[in-house]
Amino acid sequence: MANMVNLKIDGKEIKAPEGTNLIDAAEIGGVHIPNLCYLKGLKGIGACRLCLVEIEGMKSPMIACTTKVKEGMSVDTKTEKVQEVRKFVIDLILSMHPLDCMTCTKAGVCNLQQYAYDFELKESSFTRKKFGFAIDEANPFIKRDPDYCVLCGRCVRVCKDQGTNVLEFMGRGVGSKVVTANDKPLQESGCTFCGSCVDACPVNALLEADRWRKGREWDYDKVKSVCLLCGNGCDITVSTKDGSVAKINAGALEGSPERYICAYGRFGFDCIEADNRVTTPMKRVNGELKETTWKDAVETVANALKKAGSNAGFISTAGILNEDALTLKKFASDVVKTKNADTTASLYGSADTLLSGSTGLDSADLFVLVDLNPSQWERVLPAIDAVIRRRINAGAKLIVVNSSEPKIASVATINLIENESSALMSLTKALIDKGLTADKKLESAVAGANVSEAVEKAAALYAEAKNPVILSSPAMYPASANIALLKGTAVSVPVESNAKGVVMMGLTTEGKSYKEMTSGGASLLYAIGEVPLNTRPKADFLVVQNSHMTELAKQADVVLPSAAFLEADGTMVDYNGRLKYVAKAVEPAGDAKSHREIFVDIAKAMGADMKEAKESETKKLAKVKVKPVFSPFERKEGLDVKVDEMIESVNASVINGSRLLWLKEAAVCA
Repeated sequence: MANMVNLKIDGKEIKAPEGTNLIDAAEIGGVHIPNLCYLKGLKGIGACRLCLVEIEGMKSPMIACTTKVKEGMSVDTKTEKVQEVRKFVIDLILSMHPLDCMTCTKAGVCNLQQYAYDFELKESSFTRKKFGFAIDEANPFIKRDPDYCVLCGRCVRVCKDQGTNVLEFMGRGVGSKVVTANDKPLQESGCTFCGSCVDACPVNALLEADRWRKGREWDYDKVKSVCLLCGNGCDITVSTKDGSVAKINAGALEGSPERYICAYGRFGFDCIEADNRVTTPMKRVNGELKETTWKDAVETVANALKKAGSNAGFISTAGILNEDALTLKKFASDVVKTKNADTTASLYGSADTLLSGSTGLDSADLFVLVDLNPSQWERVLPAIDAVIRRRINAGAKLIVVNSSEPKIASVATINLIENESSALMSLTKALIDKGLTADKKLESAVAGANVSEAVEKAAALYAEAKNPVILSSPAMYPASANIALLKGTAVSVPVESNAKGVVMMGLTTEGKSYKEMTSGGASLLYAIGEVPLNTRPKADFLVVQNSHMTELAKQADVVLPSAAFLEADGTMVDYNGRLKYVAKAVEPAGDAKSHREIFVDIAKAMGADMKEAKESETKKLAKVKVKPVFSPFERKEGLDVKVDEMIESVNASVINGSRLLWLKEAAVCA
């Protein structure tokens, strides 16, 4: 734990960790030091000069974002001298900035507007300048208007910090601007449209493309929730207006390396109101799907399940909430009396490969990436890619263990581009040779492994690290966890957001597996959520319970409309083992219901008095932690799956039902 430093800021006694800059230290004491260029979590650059403060004993004002706290320091943030400088800076910026606050979308949350208000500046005392820069708005996601830019550099810095490196400064002085390479539009620049720059921008220079006249910040109701579109399970902040989602922003704490969401999580909410939403139950009549009532649909499914009995099979995505998963488990086993219930998690993981320990990524000084290809550009576990690159920029190291060469290997300290099993065996042996304690089984298993020069260097890095973290695919997790027996932590990273949660809820098959059921192993197949299946399996009766009319739903006998993501609340467990609350942002569209509500309705129609699983139940089950044990150094059989294809398949409705389709059709980045 960092040593604490005692200081005074504006007369307030404050304790701050050693190494903290004055802006962050002041925030601890509830004092705001004006700034435009500072980004919490990144090193201060002192570009805007707004954060000048006077320090007792110093001859001239100091820049707060670059000045570290010292024991006994006394700081004054509001002297006449610093206030005069700040007013001058804001006055100068206003001479180059449009003064259309009355209609500006960022009014109310614009830092420049707030500071102008504080200094009672209605107009600039300098001659007004207008550059007339071209607006970049040729994409459906981000509008970039350089005329509003205050040259704070936040967007440039956040883009570099996460490794996307799209934005840069061009020119010098007042006529400079933020550009992409060769000043091309964003879609031609390698931009991933994550929108981190939008979150960072303190003014109206970078904004969601569809925000104009769709409400300003004070019009929105905001809820903290979790994105369920991939295995990252990122924290998000959802803004709603008039019962609809208006925008989504990154929800992790400012300054955290996990403050990131990709284009899918930020802009995919359009799918909630897509043309292919299912809002009314449907039943096949004379070969054609027609709308029907909930009563009729529920009775039809209940009768079919009674008939099928133990031959019925349930398959679900692993992106459903814990409460839905536990209710489904009870419904299948206690009401329908079948053991055939499985999720898509079994395609790439199992209980022993998914229930791994948790760790703090923000304190990791070494990452070992095993059999994973996280990519912001291909939008495959993009937040992990961003976290690792940010930690590398903060001084952490990266070792890549992969039989191919992923894009992230370009920033690795050491690349072990070879068979993952062999590489892990060699690395384990090298670590044991360096004196790390191992049990006899592990020592014997790696005794014959060859240690190359690259592996020796990797072992030296790992042995020296204070907090090494191994991020592994589920298929290679048991082998990766062997190294964690010596030192560090190993985490299994699944494809879907709540894969660990559904396993903890016990939704793992005791009967036929997902593959067996989709290959004709069930007389009645009940599919829940966006399962990666486009062709009707060989089943006498097919029920599809989903929010959108997928290709599989078009072939169903009954379609039950479920709530989409952001339309139901509950809990989930992210890849790092953290239990998170998923808040409902909007009401379900039309007659759609949550998955667990539908299961309860059908159970009642079958004569069973089943209750929905409650959060208190799921929280108890979600506490399960499995310590790593020695396992053979080999790829777990039956778990090979193309991660990028899996993610695209389970998010097909989101992609096709929103502006995200533009990314796919324009072949942007991926």
